[in-house]
Amino acid sequence: MISIPAAAPKTVEIAIVGAGVVGLATALRLGGEGREVLLIDPNEPGSGASFGNAGTVAEYACMPVGNPGVLRALPKLLFDRDSPFALRWAALFQLAPWLLRFVRQSLPAATHANALALAGLLAESLPAWEEMAAEAGVADLLRRNGCLYIYRSESDFAAAAGGRAMRAKLGVHQEVLTAEQVAALEPRLAEFQAQGLFFPDSINVCDPKTVMQRLAAAAADLGVQLVRAKVTGLMSEAGGVRLSGPGLATVARTAVIAAGAWSRALATQAGDRIPLDTERGYHLEFPTAAPLLNRPVCPVDLGFYMTPMEGRLRVAGTVELGGLAAPLNPRRLTLLDRGVRQIFPELGRPSSEWLGFRPSLPDSRPVIGPSRNTPGVIHAFGHGHLGLTLAPITACLVADVIAGRGDTARLAAFASDRF
Repeated sequence: MISIPAAAPKTVEIAIVGAGVVGLATALRLGGEGREVLLIDPNEPGSGASFGNAGTVAEYACMPVGNPGVLRALPKLLFDRDSPFALRWAALFQLAPWLLRFVRQSLPAATHANALALAGLLAESLPAWEEMAAEAGVADLLRRNGCLYIYRSESDFAAAAGGRAMRAKLGVHQEVLTAEQVAALEPRLAEFQAQGLFFPDSINVCDPKTVMQRLAAAAADLGVQLVRAKVTGLMSEAGGVRLSGPGLATVARTAVIAAGAWSRALATQAGDRIPLDTERGYHLEFPTAAPLLNRPVCPVDLGFYMTPMEGRLRVAGTVELGGLAAPLNPRRLTLLDRGVRQIFPELGRPSSEWLGFRPSLPDSRPVIGPSRNTPGVIHAFGHGHLGLTLAPITACLVADVIAGRGDTARLAAFASDRF
């Protein structure tokens, strides 16, 4: 990707703030339509949560994080230091407004509305991914083996009945498996006699970093430019939107905010008060001579995914609420390490560890669409656990808004003024 000096003043048709997977997919889409596009990010494209995720394109994941089951278990989840859902108590005051909204969104009626909205978007995610993969030359990095949830106790399986029913109602393709069927799909799991829930249509990427690099290269081939800078200021002016920061002064006819967990401050400057906060996600990687699994597998009681990647097993997941500033929490990594060794006790030492930041909204829906208060600003952030999954369809929706085409009513569920 072509990088230009951050200090160079520039007027551009479209500036995208954030070069994660959503920003990259949007740049690729708009570049393919012949638009003049500038990507602005202080870091290497795709180097944050877009790199560190579980690698799943989870078209089945319509159940919002906040739901009645989580609400019932919330006290235990928050006060158990080893639960997959944790809170940094030092951040409680800051998080309190978000948590109150999260509790309200976990009630049955809100959960159903949120699941319905997500399911509509997710239904388009796989075709959009296949189209983007072909355009960007990443089809060889996709694996089409589905995704498997395993339930190692009857109580866990029973507790998930509401989620299965909701997905079935919304048309998600899922198959309940016996322990024998789980073992047939994943022979290394045979000893657990675990029931399973299989999502046969799901795909995953075997190397997220390489995928991001290829997306960036494909966008560059279409003329997209990158400026390595941090955007700290946004204001409307005649002819467009001024974006500013240390050494940066850019006026764009249209500005797309796709800065993930760092988007709230810019949205606020656009006049949109969006309750975005951060889920801190972790992963460990273990080198493997041969794949231990055939597909991503989630032991539901442990709250993480085990994804086979090139030469390694990535163990990614859990939720830690605690903002952007706190350092890595070693206890979260220990939890992942101890959990995966319940499945694969022979694993050696991890070869890498990672902390990243998911942009999370209380209703689990992203914000996609125009600012209600600043013309020329479009929001594309807040995807939570679904950034990788929803990036290509988000890019299509953003491109439609800019071109003035498509059914804008479909974006009502993701509008910035819904809060």
